[in-house]
Amino acid sequence: MSQVRVLVGTRKGAFILTSDGKREKWDISGPHFAGWEMYHIKGSPADPNRLYASQSTGWHGQIIQRSNDGGRTWEPMGNKFVYEGVPGTHQWYDGTPHPWEFKRVWHLEPSLTDPDTVYAGVEDAALFISKDGGRNWDELAGLRGHGSGPRWQPGAGGMCLHTIILDPGNPNRIFVAISAAGAFRTDDAGKTWQPINRGLHSKYLPEPTAEVGHCVHHIAMHPSRPGVLYMQKHWDVMRTGDAGESWHEVSGNLPTDFGFAIDVHAHEPETIYVVPIKSDSEHFPLDGKLRVYRSRTGGNEWEELRRGLPERHCYVNVLRDAMATDSLDKCGVYFGTTGGQVYASADAGDSWAPIVHDLPTVLSVETQTLP
Repeated sequence: MSQVRVLVGTRKGAFILTSDGKREKWDISGPHFAGWEMYHIKGSPADPNRLYASQSTGWHGQIIQRSNDGGRTWEPMGNKFVYEGVPGTHQWYDGTPHPWEFKRVWHLEPSLTDPDTVYAGVEDAALFISKDGGRNWDELAGLRGHGSGPRWQPGAGGMCLHTIILDPGNPNRIFVAISAAGAFRTDDAGKTWQPINRGLHSKYLPEPTAEVGHCVHHIAMHPSRPGVLYMQKHWDVMRTGDAGESWHEVSGNLPTDFGFAIDVHAHEPETIYVVPIKSDSEHFPLDGKLRVYRSRTGGNEWEELRRGLPERHCYVNVLRDAMATDSLDKCGVYFGTTGGQVYASADAGDSWAPIVHDLPTVLSVETQTLP
């Protein structure tokens, strides 16, 4: 019977949760790197034993950790993320120029085919690649060198490149999302990039339909339909069917279309999940009731999922990288909260149960399905 490994990054360390295919009982390993911010931990699709983790503190800076044995032992890798050429400036909140500077790695995305190749999305927004298992890093500077770069500005959490999606059918195509700049696509393995924000509308921008400047919170894709992407932005849930050339809103009957996380069912490319929260100033569920919403129609209609979730006095948030699905026959869905709970559903969202609680604030949740 297959196993599931859930990789959890928190404010004070990383945790690895493992269960069999029934997903009823869980073994908990951790905290790994106790006391450190673990912004993201993710496994290689090409090698189930290879894990990468982003470890950071204000005292000691940024370190990439690598495991070759599923998280039992770890080895520090390279931490030199140097912007290529002259950094230049980007736009600050009030429109004044601000120098580019490296602060942390928000997201790690291992190659689909090579365990030694991994991408890193960083703050200030840039994309890096390592081809030697994380020891050395090179910037894919065509992104930051796009003519719109000086107009990028930080969202509330910083100017972070937080989403990296690799097209399984086209190794030269990569999608990224930046807060607050928008979504971008390359079709030549990172040499050149184009903004893919047509159809987005952001009322806080001087030009609401501008080419760049939109605060995209997260993007998700089903590997069987790499041209179809789903987006949770700063207000609005969006969909594209043409690889980002144009977007349309699919918020439908959601009670609120503000949130951070969005993900797709492993076997049903039209089934998507979001966790709505009240507003951009009140980052907690409506009426204190934690809910996941599921659409089986690609966003046209949404249903409330509540069985097993808190019914009152719940004021947690679910951050952008803190939701994931597994690939077992009956798809499992997982999310972590700022209150330190990780909830799991072994029936595609119909019912939920906490598999661990009282962790530090959960920053990321990823899964691996193991033989």
